[in-house]
This record gives sequence, structure tokens and C-alpha cells, in this order.
Amino acid sequence: MREQDKPLGIHHVTAMTSDVKKNYDFFTKILGMRLVKKTVNQDDIYTYHTYYADDTGSPGTTMTFFDFPNNPKGVKGTNSISRTGFRVPSDAAIQYYKKRFEEFGVTHEEIKEEFGRNVLSFWDEDEQAYQLISDETNKGVAAGTPWKKGPVPEEFAIYGLGTVEISVSYLDQLKTLMETIFSFKEIKHEGNRYLMEVGEGGNGAQIILVDNEEDRDAAQGYGEVHHLAFRLKSSDSLKVWQELFEELGLPNSGYVDRYYFESLYVRLGHILVELATDEPGFMQDEPYETLGESLSLAPFLENKRDYIESVIKPFDTKIKE
Repeated sequence: MREQDKPLGIHHVTAMTSDVKKNYDFFTKILGMRLVKKTVNQDDIYTYHTYYADDTGSPGTTMTFFDFPNNPKGVKGTNSISRTGFRVPSDAAIQYYKKRFEEFGVTHEEIKEEFGRNVLSFWDEDEQAYQLISDETNKGVAAGTPWKKGPVPEEFAIYGLGTVEISVSYLDQLKTLMETIFSFKEIKHEGNRYLMEVGEGGNGAQIILVDNEEDRDAAQGYGEVHHLAFRLKSSDSLKVWQELFEELGLPNSGYVDRYYFESLYVRLGHILVELATDEPGFMQDEPYETLGESLSLAPFLENKRDYIESVIKPFDTKIKE
């Protein structure tokens, strides 16, 4: 595969929440990430799709959520994307967030060292699992820009996605796929945990594969991750990937235009992986100043706006000065 077609790093992680408003409060008021897009699931217009990112919605900084109606609580276990990482600038930022979590009553562990960097594991009210990762000694894919009007001081604030953890009972098979198809390389190994990176590497281009044959299979639902997306430089690469997946007999979605980026989905056993382009981004239908404040709809859904707004519960996302 040509170098220009290979993944650049992590593009976004999409998970499920039980309450879109509660989730909004957690991400903006506690974590200090910016809501850069409030829209609906393009495949299920009764479901919100919210995007939290850095100050401008840069590729590689975005955590997104669905709030599927009547969605059951997920079940923790193996064969799942088991933890999402967020990058912070320094070890001091990890300490800052630990105190912040204590102030806001956020469930968290103690700060520890993993693969040579300080990390802090924590959970939201749905028991969705996250981890802050320090960029103190990091080299590789550049981070984004902290939310300038957020509640967390810029020198400490989350500014990108970090290492994403995937737990599976078929480690050898998935590790081989990641190495031979997606160009990931193993760089460190601690116990049953394998740190893999792609492209320029660093915290924004890494995954941890966890060998877990003991736990029961996870079950999708709120509090669990839906899928993980890797970054592609341009849409030209999507055709290359689709041809490769079909040649290998891997089920895939074919080309999908998500308006804010272009995509292709493939399933690797239990794990749903998306390839998503860096462009065109989140500011094509909203200016920087009011990102995320209104309900945005892709052009093909605009003729259904009145109906969508009548069936989806509104919630206020306008930033109070």
C-alpha cells in the first residue's frame, strides 16, 4: 500500500450514552472539551450524535456519542473497545485533573505509570471507561488546541485523543491484522498488554491490544464504545482500502459520506473499525464562534429538519458568556 494511503493515527471514538444532556455536562463542564457538533445519527434520525473535541474540532481530537432510545446498559468484558484515552500536555495536567475529579466526584483510580508515561483512569456515570495520558515525554502526531473558553486552564486541558484500548480473546489474529493490513507496529509489551502505533506514532497514533480470554464477551449498550476510527489523509484512499477489504473477504460498508468527513467501515471480528478522512471538517456549516450551539444536519437531511426537530428532545448548548 502507498504511504499516502496508510492511517495517520486515531480520528475519533464513538460511544453510547444513556443521557445526552448529562453527557454534555460531563464533557464540557468537567473534562473541558468543546462540543463542536450537535447533530443526529444519519442512519437513525431519532438518535442524537454529539461530537466533543479541541477548540476547532481538529482530526484526532474527537469523542462522539449516540443516545439510542431504549438502549440497554452495556456489559463489560472482552472482545470490545474497552477504554478511550485523552491526551493532556503534561504530568502536571494529570495532577490537575485528579484534583478536579475529586472536586466533582468523578470515579477514578490513582495516577500510575504505563508504558513510560503517567496515566489516570476514570469513568463517567454510565461507567464508560476513559484514561488521561500525559504528553510530558511524547513525540509523534501533533495534538490539537485546548478549548479557549473552556473551564479548564489551557495549560492543563485535554487537547486530543490518546491511546485506545482494545480487549480481545483472539489477540494473535487481531494483532496480525493490525500489523499486516493497517501498518501498526508493536513498540512495547507489558504483561498481557501490547502497545502498537502507526504513522508518526506517539500518543495520538497508538492502540493497546489486551489479551483477555478469561472475561465474558462484552455486550453493546450505553457505557460502551460503538466503534473506533483511524485517520486518512484524503478521500482518494478510501477506494484503495475498499478494494483491499474486498480482496481479503472482509465485510465492509463501502464508501459513506458523513458530510463532516468521508468514511469506510470494516468489522474485524467483534471490533468495528472506521477509516475517516481529515477533511472537510466541522466548520463547513457553522462558524468557529458558535460551533455546536445549534442542531446541524447534513444536506440530505435538511428537508426533514422540521420533523427531526419535532421528534428529538431539544437541549441547550449555547455557551453562556
